[in-house]
Formats: sequence, C-alpha cells, structure tokens
Amino acid sequence: MRKTRIAVLCSGGGTNFQAIVNAQEAGLIPHGEVVLVVADNKDAYVLQRAARYHIESVVVDKREFPDRAEREEVILSVMRGHDIEFIVFAGFMTILSADFVSAYEGRIINIHPALIPSFCGPGYYGLKVHEAVLARGVKVTGATVHYVTEVCDGGPVIAQKAVEVREDDTPETLQKRVMREAEWVILPEAVELVAKKLQGEE
Repeated sequence: MRKTRIAVLCSGGGTNFQAIVNAQEAGLIPHGEVVLVVADNKDAYVLQRAARYHIESVVVDKREFPDRAEREEVILSVMRGHDIEFIVFAGFMTILSADFVSAYEGRIINIHPALIPSFCGPGYYGLKVHEAVLARGVKVTGATVHYVTEVCDGGPVIAQKAVEVREDDTPETLQKRVMREAEWVILPEAVELVAKKLQGEE
C-alpha cells in the first residue's frame, strides 16, 4: 500500500512525535509514514528521537532565520524537497502565515492541549494552557486535534478527548495527564484518518 508522506514539525521534546511513531510501528497508521522531522530549535530533543528511528531531520532554527517569511520559505523548500504530502504540528511553537498554510491547505493538523474553543489562540501554548485551566476552575479539560488555518487554533476540529481536572492538580501534573490520556491517544488516530483521506479514502 502506498503511504502518505508525513512531516512532523516540533520545537521540543517530541512526546507527541513518539506517540505517532509508536502507533506507526504498531501498524495503527497503515495509510501514512513519518519520513521527516523539522525542528525550529537545534537543541530540541525530538531530533534525538528521530535519529533513533532513522527518520531524517532538518533544523530551521529561529535564531538562524529570525525573519518569519524567510524561515517559512526554507521550511516549504524542505517540504517540497522531500515530497511531503501531510504536515503534523506536534508541539511546534511557531505560528505560520496564511501563505504557508495555503501551500498545504487541508493538509496540516495540530494538537492543542485544551478543548477548543476554550483556552486557545495566541498566547495559549505549553504550560500556559494548563495554568489558565486551573486559574479558571473548570472541571474538565482535554486535547483537540484540528486542521491548521490562518486563524491560530481556529481550524476545523478533527478529534477531541476530555480529561478530568483534579483538585490537587498543578499545571505540570495536569499537562502530563492530558498528554497521556488525550494527546497521545487522539493524535495518532487523527494522523491515520487524514492520511487515509488524502489518498481518496474516507
């Protein structure tokens, strides 16, 4: 079976990348294959994870390319050079322009650590999301996989999973539980769903 060629974009540790690779190795993503990792930080641990699985990686470091338009053009060039059909943001801390998104319209997804439309948009990333959840006092949070559009965290939702907020939670404990119970579950499922759709199957 031909597999949709996937690039994972990541800025840090790469736990969501790991979840995708684990699912791929378990045969749970038959319509897709991660062939490339792109990091915007040369120290990102995801690069070591990629090397462990012999997956090619490229660094387009923000410090080396501070101009966003130039950085995006480099990333797009890398995508074209690797025949990438589908892009997955997995903890990628750069908001990309409408021009970038339009080049891969309907072929970029992102995982967000909250139940969109709550706690999303500019400024809501990483631990900041979980801090906001606890400050608001909500009882349920979770994770959302959505298509990336020019509106930050505003694209159509593909999958969501709820996670209970506990009274003794800290931002760190909540972050870990949302990852384990929601992000690592729904992201690989969404990757397979979209990879299959891009091959003309529903």
